[in-house]
Amino acid sequence: MKDGSDSLRTGGQSDALGTNQSGMRAQNERLVLTLIRRHGALSKSEIARLTGLSVQTVSVIMRALEDERLILRGEPQRGRVGQPSVPMQLNPRGAFFHGLKIGRRSVEMVLTDFLGKILARRVRQHDYPDYDAVLAFALDTAEALAASLSAEERGRVAGLGIAMPFEIWGWATMIGVDPEAMTPWRQRDIQAELSQGLHLPVFLQNDATAACSAELVFGTQEQPSDFLHVYVAFFIGGGVVLDGRLFQGPTGNAGAIGSMPVPDRSGRMRQLIDLASLVTLERRLKAAGVDASDLWASSERWELPGEIVADWLDEAAEAIAHAVHGALAVLDVSAVRIDGWIPPEVRRELTDRVAACLQRHDLTGLTLPEIQQGSIGADARALGAASQPLLARFLVAYLR
Repeated sequence: MKDGSDSLRTGGQSDALGTNQSGMRAQNERLVLTLIRRHGALSKSEIARLTGLSVQTVSVIMRALEDERLILRGEPQRGRVGQPSVPMQLNPRGAFFHGLKIGRRSVEMVLTDFLGKILARRVRQHDYPDYDAVLAFALDTAEALAASLSAEERGRVAGLGIAMPFEIWGWATMIGVDPEAMTPWRQRDIQAELSQGLHLPVFLQNDATAACSAELVFGTQEQPSDFLHVYVAFFIGGGVVLDGRLFQGPTGNAGAIGSMPVPDRSGRMRQLIDLASLVTLERRLKAAGVDASDLWASSERWELPGEIVADWLDEAAEAIAHAVHGALAVLDVSAVRIDGWIPPEVRRELTDRVAACLQRHDLTGLTLPEIQQGSIGADARALGAASQPLLARFLVAYLR
C-alpha cells in the first residue's frame, strides 16, 4: 500500500511538473516574441542577456518559434570573435489578425499581419450602428479579407478583436436615434455571435482603450512607462498605461475621461464629452448651415470653416487641460498623448493648445507631464482591436 501511494504521488508530481514546464515554455516563447516586437531583430545572446535565460534555453525556444514560422533568420553579423551573431526577427506573415471598429458613424474591418501592418480594410458609413447590419458586415468582411491570404495563411488567422463603445445603447439620444433601434445591443452578444460564426477567438474592448492599446503596441515613438492617452473621435475617450502595461480596470473602462466633470466657458460644470468631442464640432457646423459630412469622410484633411474649427479647438483644449489636471491628482504619469480622428495639423494644434492651457493651471503638488501627439491617428481603434488577439496569443507584459 505504501509503495502504491508513493507511486501515485510521484506520478502526480510528474504530471504537475510537465504541465508547469509546458506553461513555462509557452510563457518564455511569448517573452521572446515580445522582446523582438519591442526591440527589433535580436540574437540569441542578446535575448539571453535581456531575459536571464541560458543561451541553450533560448536556442531551444528560438528553434521552436522558427519551426512555427513566427520568426525569421536575419543576415549573420560578423566582426566579432567566434561564430557570427544571427539576429532573429518577427515573420510578418507568421500570424494574422482581424480588427473590427464599431463607431457611431461607421463600421470598419481590417486585416493585419504579425507586425501590425494593415493588409486590407473595408469601411461602411452609417447613420447609426444597426446591430444586424454590423453583424452581417463583420461576418462577410472577415471571410472576404481572409480570402486574400493563401490557404496555409488562412490557418494563421489568430482571432478577431472588437473595439466599440461600452453600453453603446446609452448613446441613442446623443446620436439622434430612437432608443428602440439600439435595444439589440443591450440584449444580444456580438462577441459570442461573431465567435460562433467565424470559429475564431473573439475579444472585446472599449474603443478608446483599444486606441490606447494601439499606441502602446504599435506606436512609433519611444514609449514612456506611464502615460494617459486621449483619443478624440465622435466622443472623446481615453486609456491609461502604467508600468508599460495597458491598465483596463475591473470593468475594462479605466481612463474613461469623457465622463470627467470640467468647467465650460461660463464656469458651469459639464462632462468633457460635451465639450471636446467631434459631435460637438458637428453640431456647430450644422448650426452654421455647413455640411458636416466632410468631418467623417476623411481624417486626413478637413475642408471646413477655419473659425468654427478654431473656436471648437479653444474650448476643447481648455476642457482637456482641466481633465488632465484632475487625472494627475490620481495618476502620476510622465506623458499625455493626444490622438484622434482628426487631421495631423489639427492634432498638432490641439496638442499645443492643451500644453499652453496647462501652463496656466495651478499644479502645485503635481508634476506637469509632457504633452505629446499620438502616433497612430485614425487607425488607432481598428489597430487596437486587432492587437487584442495578438496580445492574448503571442505577447506578454502589455496588459494587466
